[in-house]
Amino acid sequence: MVEPVSVEALIDAGVHFGCRASRWNPKMKPYIYGRRNLIHIIDLRQTVRGLLRATHFLAGLTATGAQVLFVGTKRQIKPVIEDHAKRCTMPFVTERWIGGTLTNFGVIRPRVDRLKELEAMEEGGNVEQYSKKVLSSLRRERRKLVRNLEGIRTLESLPGAIVVIDPKREEIAMKEAHRMGIPTICILDTDCDPDLADIVIPANDDAMKSIELLVSKLADAVVEGRANYAATAMIADKQKEAITSDEPRPRASRRPAGAGPRGPRRGPSPRPSASDDGDSAGEARA
Repeated sequence: MVEPVSVEALIDAGVHFGCRASRWNPKMKPYIYGRRNLIHIIDLRQTVRGLLRATHFLAGLTATGAQVLFVGTKRQIKPVIEDHAKRCTMPFVTERWIGGTLTNFGVIRPRVDRLKELEAMEEGGNVEQYSKKVLSSLRRERRKLVRNLEGIRTLESLPGAIVVIDPKREEIAMKEAHRMGIPTICILDTDCDPDLADIVIPANDDAMKSIELLVSKLADAVVEGRANYAATAMIADKQKEAITSDEPRPRASRRPAGAGPRGPRRGPSPRPSASDDGDSAGEARA
């Protein structure tokens, strides 16, 4: 089970610092503790509550084999998102969000296959047969695909949920997730709209230490769920093997291989009755 985060750790990471009071969204009022030096202070009790809800949800979701997509395109948090997403073997988006990644997934997926095709050509040396102009075009296409699609190359189907840092910045991703009915877990500051998120984690979404702490806990929940999924699959395989080995084997026939078809089965020969014995005796005396 994921260890709960302490309030002291949240304060040390600067999770409680919100945006300037002049930029706040009034819908974030239930998540604000107060104001100090024109800066809103986030209520860390709401942060702990939202983080617990998110970890429990992710652990249960990934235990069924579903994938979770991590989304965060701010420059300072890109390495944090990428490292923790790779640690829990989940797809991620740290560059520009490509419109239609969720709503038009059937078109995005062939582009990932095209990236794999270009990489195979590069590794196999098949690109040497092209001219310098064509080769330069192919390598430019490969660099562009790597930059935009590297994180979602393992995304085989629509994710079971997405984790979004700063939904105000990732507005298109939030709209696509809502349109496709995908649950959203959002780490958001006091200038965001909490109504857009299914699970709200109010926190400082600009500081790298704050995002590092929260995303690490979410990634731990995903790792735990994946471990439970692997254990469940292993138990199911063992049970299937046991059932297969316990099935009764068909009984072999005792008749020789060259024997012909069996004839009609004979019943026991009828015994003579008492009346039949008397008639026979009378005939003998006569």
